[in-house]
Amino acid sequence: MNLQQLTTFCTVISEGSMTAAADKLFLTQPAVSQQIRNLEEELGVEILVRGTRQVKPTLQGQLLYDYAKRILHLTQQAQVAIQTISQEVSGELRIATLNSIGLYMISPIIGLFLKHNTGLRIQLVYGSGERIIRDMKNHQVDLVILPDLKSEYGIEFPEYNKRFLYKDEMWLVGAGRDTSLPSNIDLGVYASRPVVSFTEQYPGFRYFLEKKLKDRRIEVAPAFETDNVGTLKRVIEAGMGWGFLPSHSIRKQVKMGRLTQVQVDELRYSVAVNMYTPENPEREAINEVFFRALHQQSLS
Repeated sequence: MNLQQLTTFCTVISEGSMTAAADKLFLTQPAVSQQIRNLEEELGVEILVRGTRQVKPTLQGQLLYDYAKRILHLTQQAQVAIQTISQEVSGELRIATLNSIGLYMISPIIGLFLKHNTGLRIQLVYGSGERIIRDMKNHQVDLVILPDLKSEYGIEFPEYNKRFLYKDEMWLVGAGRDTSLPSNIDLGVYASRPVVSFTEQYPGFRYFLEKKLKDRRIEVAPAFETDNVGTLKRVIEAGMGWGFLPSHSIRKQVKMGRLTQVQVDELRYSVAVNMYTPENPEREAINEVFFRALHQQSLS
């Protein structure tokens, strides 16, 4: 076994299919399948139950998954500790992102940086995309994590370096315990149930959805709206409606069966989430270390 195989295996489990894992890892589907077969041959057991639409771990696969996640997390800790110590990371780092992205991407790794860099001070600010963009214009942030600025907000900053982290999607989800939820719907059915709305959803998707609804002459009046993705997840889990949420924020709940994803053929939407940093040679070291940690976190 090697780290690449374990990363691929964990991604297959978290994504639910070989194809989705290949897409996330920028590999071909045959390459992912070959890595899984190599693992199974090395271990002498099957680690996946291959279904028509989704794969699940066998009993032995679940055991491997539990260990692999711990191994990859420890590897990440070791990399951050070694790289930050070798780079003597210090000073103030002002980070800005959306709340849902921060909870998923940044919160799990902040402790690693502070533990090994006593001279480092981190300021993490959550805000709307518009507010963060304003701070970027005024050079009030050192590191930003946002959906692609050009496709979502119609703006670019040539003075900022852009590095791709992961691809995000918008999923329609309902309560996992609701057995009446269909697996696939036509957009015309969207307004047949109470709709809950994430007001901080990506603006590119919001425009895309509103245009589709307008073209179909479908009127939707949300029963509940909030900019807090955690609150919205709890509302949907309670069976109070369905709504679109960024996949990074609900993947765990969908996997655990607390939420159910409903496919909408006309509304397949994805966007790159990037790390943006202003041109500053003095910060290249910490930017590189932080990017590597974030990239590893996006695969977990």
